[in-house]
Amino acid sequence: MRIGFDARLVYYQQAGIGQYILHLVQSLSRLMSKTTNYELWVLYSRKGAPLKLPGRVHQAKLWTPSHHRYESLGLQIELWGKRLALLHSPDFIPPFGGRFRSVITIHDLNFIHYPHFLTPDSARYYGQIYRAVRRADHILTDSNWTRQDVINTLGVPPEQVTTVYLATNPVYRPITDRQEIRRALTGYGLPPDFIIFVGTLEPRKNVPTLLKAFYRLCERGYDLHLALVGRKGWLYEEILTTLTELKLGDRVHLLENVPNEDLARLYNGAKCLVLPSHYEGFGLPPLEAMACGTPVVVSNRASLPEIVGDAGLLVDPDDIEALSEAIIRAVDDSALRSTLRQRGLQRAAEFSWTRAAEETLAVYQAVLSGRD
Repeated sequence: MRIGFDARLVYYQQAGIGQYILHLVQSLSRLMSKTTNYELWVLYSRKGAPLKLPGRVHQAKLWTPSHHRYESLGLQIELWGKRLALLHSPDFIPPFGGRFRSVITIHDLNFIHYPHFLTPDSARYYGQIYRAVRRADHILTDSNWTRQDVINTLGVPPEQVTTVYLATNPVYRPITDRQEIRRALTGYGLPPDFIIFVGTLEPRKNVPTLLKAFYRLCERGYDLHLALVGRKGWLYEEILTTLTELKLGDRVHLLENVPNEDLARLYNGAKCLVLPSHYEGFGLPPLEAMACGTPVVVSNRASLPEIVGDAGLLVDPDDIEALSEAIIRAVDDSALRSTLRQRGLQRAAEFSWTRAAEETLAVYQAVLSGRD
């Protein structure tokens, strides 16, 4: 039986969903190479070469671009001759036609809860979610929070939704060579004392509030810098406006296209990671930071408390003073830093891409055997 996995988004962006696709499909390739019951067909974009994957795997090029107005129709036509038994659509929206069974991954519903954070094109694309859940035979979510959100908000039966946790790239680990870290900081123009934010610069990440909390630290005499690591997303202009208004100057560093290996070095060099998001379906950066032994300060909303547990400091993302105080604790309190480091390493070790692949394959099998 042929199982298709739509990996096109990897060629458009490497953050968030792109990382999910890349690591899950690698682990699925290893796992499914051990069985003769299924063939894994990885569907890649015309924008690049086939993925480098372990084990026995088939790959096929698709010409239809991601998030295109006619994406569903284009995919239906392209997949017609592929004879797929099942297609996994890891970026929310599946083709609405085709004879194959459908599994989709819903990473979050921020576009429903915060529609004012969307551009018209994004609203149009993600507005297909209601039709998508009707088409899907089963839905995967990254956290129990998102699973319950899908059930409550979209009216999906609980038995049709399964949580499969994400994990980190193995490159994120403690680095003992301080010279290696210092060279990376120098290369990116960062001083030894800095805090880090990682994520797409878009409204739901709540970066303006982080900038205001950071400004209060500067006012109180803290000689810290802030690294904002991530690409510019939709409606990011407010971030630039806030930067200008607060006159933070060279204390804030905007870093795009940082390779995973360098990001691991930046995590290791940072005093803490700060992610005050309004909404996260999972939240990979805190897990990556914890895997590096770096303390994390995160929002107390959505999935972040579930993922971080007691290994980080949780704050109200709308409370600027509380956010600045939490950052001070994570930077100044050496006993707390040591505790958070140990808890973070232990917590991050609980997440595994191998387990994610096993649980995903179990869903495929249930759907194909008619148990779902």
